[in-house]
Amino acid sequence: MTEDLITGAVCAYLLLGMVWAFAFYFLELAGEGCFSVAATSRDDVGSFLYYSFITLTTVGYGDIVPLSSPARSLAVLEAVTGQLYLAITIARLVGVHAARSRLTEE
Repeated sequence: MTEDLITGAVCAYLLLGMVWAFAFYFLELAGEGCFSVAATSRDDVGSFLYYSFITLTTVGYGDIVPLSSPARSLAVLEAVTGQLYLAITIARLVGVHAARSRLTEE
């Protein structure tokens, strides 16, 4: 287990959040009214970065809400992706650490 491996996993998680943010942003640009966002921030990708990370971590404050079916579907996919990423990544890192620990003991 190296620091680079852990840093790479964190970077991948952050990149996932950014990719989803742009998916939400482009969906809102394509079909106005897919999300309940303040009118002043619909053209601001920052609101969607915030929404993306809140959804990815499944915190879900509820201040930005998906209104259309495509927006809801993307939100569900992102929430599931976030949970699976964490579960699989943590399991993998623990497995690698355990395997290396056993090798050094022998």
